[in-house]
Amino acid sequence: MPKIFCIANQKGGVGKTTTTVNLAAGLSQIGQRVLVVDLDPQGNATMGSGVDKRTLEYSVYDVLLESASIAEARQRSEKVGYDVLGANRELAGAEIELVELERRDRRLKTAIAAVAADYDFVLIDCPPSLSLLTLNGLTCAHGVIVPMQCEYFALEGLTDLVNTVKQVHANLNPELELIGLLRVMFDPRITLQQQVSEQLKTHFADKVFDSVIPRNVRLAEAPSYGLPGVVFDPASKGAQAFVEFANEMVARVARGSLKSA
Repeated sequence: MPKIFCIANQKGGVGKTTTTVNLAAGLSQIGQRVLVVDLDPQGNATMGSGVDKRTLEYSVYDVLLESASIAEARQRSEKVGYDVLGANRELAGAEIELVELERRDRRLKTAIAAVAADYDFVLIDCPPSLSLLTLNGLTCAHGVIVPMQCEYFALEGLTDLVNTVKQVHANLNPELELIGLLRVMFDPRITLQQQVSEQLKTHFADKVFDSVIPRNVRLAEAPSYGLPGVVFDPASKGAQAFVEFANEMVARVARGSLKSA
């Protein structure tokens, strides 16, 4: 059974999609079978994985409404080495349509179970708001990976997210846990970032990943080419940091420090 992780943060612009596609590419490079599920109507994880959201025959929208299976809707992106369950603007309408449906918060869980044998990791790129889409992701996940910048406003958003994880754990998904905090866009020259980083390690201890993703121009440029930075410029510091992070994730799973399916 695959490890299913939501990449989530209720604060926008913190690098959720960048983390999703680069972790996926890093895991793929070290031999893991990966599915990326794009739950954001903007479809950035889809486009950033080399898949054109405008030409999707089926998308995650169809999967949530059960008019297509993941096996029918997924796209293999040979450029990046993993599968993509893509999203486009249609997904924005799913919020309203799901409200009236049975099992509205468990549809993604059911769909992933049908292809579970095909993957080692499923990474879900969540929108910044706590919506039915995010809830579908959290309900089927084993854990949440939180990319965050080392800034004080980020700490405030983190409190909200931790409370959300606790509520979903208590009411919908007893397997869900906070897997770890990933420090992204990190600049060690900025004293404030070093201070916040130390605060995170003090309060969250081993929940803070050892890997740190530096602020990196090549990572920022990569989406305009429809590629993760790990594929776009493997020699860049940002790409190497994400491959290191992928290795850390695999090592954690191997140690059994993450819950099994």
